Amino acid sequence: MPPYYSAEDVARELPYEDCAAVVKQAMQDFSMSGREQPLRNILEVAPRKMFAQMPGFLEDDAGFGAKVISVFPASQPRGGTLHQGVVILFDQKTGEVTSIADAHEITKRRTAAASAVATDLLARKNASVLGIFGTGTQAEAHIIGLRNVRPFSKVLVWGRNAEKTNRFAKRMALLSGLDVTGTTDGAALAAVADVICTVSGAQEPILLGNWVRPGTHINVVGSSYDGPREIDSDLLIKSSFYVDSVRSVMAAGAEYLHAERAGLVDASFIRGEIGEVACGAASARETDDEITVYKSLGHVVQDLAAAACVHRRATASE
Repeated sequence: MPPYYSAEDVARELPYEDCAAVVKQAMQDFSMSGREQPLRNILEVAPRKMFAQMPGFLEDDAGFGAKVISVFPASQPRGGTLHQGVVILFDQKTGEVTSIADAHEITKRRTAAASAVATDLLARKNASVLGIFGTGTQAEAHIIGLRNVRPFSKVLVWGRNAEKTNRFAKRMALLSGLDVTGTTDGAALAAVADVICTVSGAQEPILLGNWVRPGTHINVVGSSYDGPREIDSDLLIKSSFYVDSVRSVMAAGAEYLHAERAGLVDASFIRGEIGEVACGAASARETDDEITVYKSLGHVVQDLAAAACVHRRATASE
């Protein structure tokens, strides 16, 4: 039987900094290969209950495979875990299953790692205030993951429920060692943040264009299919807009598709894929006043690269 890596195994073998390094390389390889990868397939088994399959391959011969997950409301088992499933990695040469890893922990870490990569490439070098819209798993992961790419002196966390948000902020201050404060005022957060991550389950925009000051970098993460939007079209069209995958965002990027249907943008509006920026094939931030937006849908190469890293590290001494 191939090895199975639990959530605890993944957490041990995949520190956020290492995850960011393998995700960055995977996105560079993906963008520069010119080879088309399958789009994710999402089946709605019940209202707001999804079953998703994400097949793909790595360019460095580390393997191919798929992430197979359910995405159910947080009231479901496993302590509120949204993503339940596995990442299966196959050997490139033999076709054998190399490893199976817990999809929740892989997704948690690679998503924050992707935002860390984008932030490192696109945010102002002197960015010092991090804003987080959301108080769930990805809010936690982004605070931990992004502290490695900028020396944030303060973190502001937005949530709808003041008590819950303040409780989360206190926990994250202890966990991260950063100055973390909770707020229910999104406009006030945006007025002072240099980097903003929207990692919520919001169905309608929670971050508006007229709130965001010049020079801000924004990672838009929470919506992974055509429907829910976290930012409004005003913010989108005033930004320099980057994506993980052009093809994926044009198929399922809710914020982009909403603006496209309104006749506000087309494919030429997309500045580039983050892998292209990392390689120098697309330009990054050009001025300190520019608002940069990175739309993160997540891509299977991130999952496979993270799973391959876990397996490599776990078997290094064998």
